[in-house]
Amino acid sequence: MPRRQISFQPGSYYHIYNRGHNHQLIFFERDNYIHFLRQFRKYLIENNAADAIAYCLMPNHYHLLMYLKVDCFSDLMQAFTLSYAKAINKRYQRVGSLFQGRFQAIHIDRDEYLLYLTRYIHLNPVKANLVEKPEDWEFSSYQDYINLRRGSLPKFDRVRSHFDSVEAYRDFVEDSTRNLSIQHLTFDE
Repeated sequence: MPRRQISFQPGSYYHIYNRGHNHQLIFFERDNYIHFLRQFRKYLIENNAADAIAYCLMPNHYHLLMYLKVDCFSDLMQAFTLSYAKAINKRYQRVGSLFQGRFQAIHIDRDEYLLYLTRYIHLNPVKANLVEKPEDWEFSSYQDYINLRRGSLPKFDRVRSHFDSVEAYRDFVEDSTRNLSIQHLTFDE
């Protein structure tokens, strides 16, 4: 594979995403989502390599908004996704690639972009017609953002500090009149 064009810098935010090989599923049942989150925590969070700012796991892809703390993030991410793929292949007696190549990454360089990206991530299940409201999707950090769940995974203070209240963030996400066109994010359509 060609060398990755993006350089990961500690102290920066990145949108990390990937989808299933040939647009196929990467999550087949609820336990798969839970296992992915456990492995995510083990490889990237517990060893203090990164903070999860927002996430959404969809049946055939995932979105992670990360704040990096180490420069070896790519190696840790590769180990994490490889461990997940091996577990899925073993459980479902499948072979071959689970993901469509290496994960993708976009550097987030502005607060405005960071805010809109959290909204895009949290609205993904609604856009895909999996749920009517973003709070109904279990495998997203949105429930944590609006205080419906007290998970320890997302570190959302930087995002929520831009809003007067939890309700203001909720309005920002759920206001359907706002433009959601962030060009690089439309890979899953």
